[in-house]
Amino acid sequence: MRPDSARRAVRFGARVAAAAGLLTVGLAVPASAEEQTDQLWINAQSEQKLPLGGGSEDGPQSRSLDIGLSHDNDNFTVTDGRLTVDISGVAGVAEVTWPDNCAPSGTTAVCSVPVVPTIGDDYGPQVHLTVRAAAGAAAGAHGRITYTAVATGGLTGGPAESMEAPLDSFDTTLTVAGGPDLSLGDIAPVKGAQPGSTHTVPFTVTNKGDERSEGLAARFVASYGLDLLTRYPECTYRTIGDDEYAPMTEATCAFDEVLEPGDTFTLPEPLRVTLASHALAERFDISVDPGNGADDLAGEDNYTIAGFNAVNTADFEATGARVTGGAGETVTAELGFRNNGPAWLGNLGSGDPVAVVDFTVPQGVTATAVPDACEPRTLSGSYYPHRTGAPRYACELPYWTLPDTTRTFPFQLRIDQVVPDATGDVALRPVFGDAPFSFDPNPGNNTAQVVVNATPQA
Repeated sequence: MRPDSARRAVRFGARVAAAAGLLTVGLAVPASAEEQTDQLWINAQSEQKLPLGGGSEDGPQSRSLDIGLSHDNDNFTVTDGRLTVDISGVAGVAEVTWPDNCAPSGTTAVCSVPVVPTIGDDYGPQVHLTVRAAAGAAAGAHGRITYTAVATGGLTGGPAESMEAPLDSFDTTLTVAGGPDLSLGDIAPVKGAQPGSTHTVPFTVTNKGDERSEGLAARFVASYGLDLLTRYPECTYRTIGDDEYAPMTEATCAFDEVLEPGDTFTLPEPLRVTLASHALAERFDISVDPGNGADDLAGEDNYTIAGFNAVNTADFEATGARVTGGAGETVTAELGFRNNGPAWLGNLGSGDPVAVVDFTVPQGVTATAVPDACEPRTLSGSYYPHRTGAPRYACELPYWTLPDTTRTFPFQLRIDQVVPDATGDVALRPVFGDAPFSFDPNPGNNTAQVVVNATPQA
């Protein structure tokens, strides 16, 4: 359950600045390049296996092929997406059924996406093709479906221009094959759960392939706020995680039951988990594979997640510092963050930092050594060209924090001029946007100060 650390708002921006279809508004300079450019993308799986007909009276089983359009930056509005799908490369290999939002003409179709979203919690593919092995296609037959896309976009409230996804960058290879195909059903998320409550996690595996599965292997990974109540003799349990990755519980299991085509497997007894007192946004990852090392025909449905949103809070606190020194001296100011709990927090899906520590440098001092996790900024928060000497810094925390965790960012500050009570602000904020943390019951301690040469109190 290693999270994807790519940023949602600027997913590919910097490295595709020269790619076809990059929309640039105004004068693109380093201080605002990420904010003033946008890119249209096609999101499609690179390959899909199609099962042979086997003994089915209805012929080969169908598969869903889901394609979506997206763009990079939230401050752009992108509409009138048109995805062109070319299936000429799968003639004799696969049959394709078009959805209602596609207008076919021969071996191509133009599919409409009226509003193109950014990649985020609300994203989902907009075009759903149905594919199946063509009549008479033999095992090993393969071909490619290719895609192109255009849309209209621009800064929200500004003029719109044409956008184009990078050419020759997106395709799906369809391959006709035989074998087992284990499939897990989706699990509805649990919302409003109470810490200490117990829940049953549905677990049903169906072999949708045309060959038997000689047993199956399963892997369960429970996030830090979940405790596994049910233990199976077929499973080996351990705690995983280190300084970089959040602690979790992992179970690896081997079940001997043979699954013929169409058979369904359930666990010997229900799989139950309990939400710990520090639970907040939890997930339980489940994956399965055919036994004896056999390949699965369609691995995309071998994995699912059970989500649990607990009713709990995590009190994030900014920590400041007080330092003293004379003109020309360098002092260390250790500012940072503390999670007072009771909940932990892990951005396990996005991999985004749990918070950013925003530090404004006090008057009369210069930052001469800066922690690696801190990026220089102008006072307005834009790009600053030098690592030291910036008036402001944004320090990213890891993607997870346990209760009672402290993170410290030591800054070396050279005192250029003694200014009594020179004060710099320390503020916690989300990595995206300025809204308060929804889980924090005490936003008043999300700010602190770094004070240089404080005036003695009487």
